[in-house]
Amino acid sequence: MRPDTEAAAGQLLELLAARADGAFAERMQRYFPGGTAALGVSNAAVVALADDWFRERPDVPPVTRLLLAEEVLSRATRHEEVLLGFALVRKVAKTGLGPELLDHALGWLEQRVSNWAQCDDLCLKLLYPFFLGHLDLLPHTRQWTESPSGWARRAANVAVVKFVRRTVGKSTYELPLPHVFGNCVRLMHDDDPYVQKSCGWLLKAAGAVHPEEVADFLRTWRGELRRDTFRYAVEKLDPETRAALMSLDRS
Repeated sequence: MRPDTEAAAGQLLELLAARADGAFAERMQRYFPGGTAALGVSNAAVVALADDWFRERPDVPPVTRLLLAEEVLSRATRHEEVLLGFALVRKVAKTGLGPELLDHALGWLEQRVSNWAQCDDLCLKLLYPFFLGHLDLLPHTRQWTESPSGWARRAANVAVVKFVRRTVGKSTYELPLPHVFGNCVRLMHDDDPYVQKSCGWLLKAAGAVHPEEVADFLRTWRGELRRDTFRYAVEKLDPETRAALMSLDRS
């Protein structure tokens, strides 16, 4: 069954709006220093809405889900409406979609995403299962470091952070260190604080797997890395190495 995407999007957005909680929306604001327009619906409830809708329509093909997600996102004005768009394709990302999803994802990051939570939801709930089925496409995210959108630049790191070392099936995948370090070098002078936090996050994850290499990278670039990025990056290193790095003159 191929639903009318415009009508289906309208129905889904109405169902979401019916779950709005003004008090919860107000409490959410503490996570967004600049504020965010929100309905006050939990992330879990957004995902459940998408899953329940498709449970009643099991024959909707992945390509139609993607079209529906685009329609929802084109109308989204509230935080949870953006999350709903991503949730509509989450369950078919791994095996039902191909490289075209990355083109859509970049467009969403540049045009629809408006806060860190939406960026990370896209990366960790949608792109993570997608990449589990498409490891060969991980390098494509490196070009996102050149995007005019800070959210896309942040996503270049967040989308791959779980693949620093990851068991996939019966094998272990490791994100190449040149990918990790290359991203961080390209972004180390980025003025967006959320991009800087993503660099620290990626280096921190890599430090848990490749402590010596990450320590060497931090020594080499200590004078150019932002202080908060540097501090975040050393968190998973052993106490002695961490203390030695923190004591370096980074003036």
